[in-house]
Amino acid sequence: MIHLRLLLCCLIPLLALSGCASPSPDMMGSSRGDVTVEGIRFTVYHDLNRAEVVRRGGYMTMRQRDRVPALIYRAAEQASGCASIPGSLTTRLPGDTGVGRVDLAC
Repeated sequence: MIHLRLLLCCLIPLLALSGCASPSPDMMGSSRGDVTVEGIRFTVYHDLNRAEVVRRGGYMTMRQRDRVPALIYRAAEQASGCASIPGSLTTRLPGDTGVGRVDLAC
């Protein structure tokens, strides 16, 4: 019984936090916008020069992820009101569609 209580005390906060998006340390203090583009939810942290775009939701197959890079640019533009610079998308891992960085022209 004690082990179950301990598990629940640890597991519930972790589950609550798993649905949250937070910016990278260098984007702390930037503006936040939540947008949906073609049915995919994104959280965008932005300042005048760049945007960090976090795809929200669950697992996507490789085929489903093919369209996400273009949607990252659109999400950055919608949330920031600035134009995203073509070809500026970077990710931490090649092909990662979970988090992307885009340069902005404001």
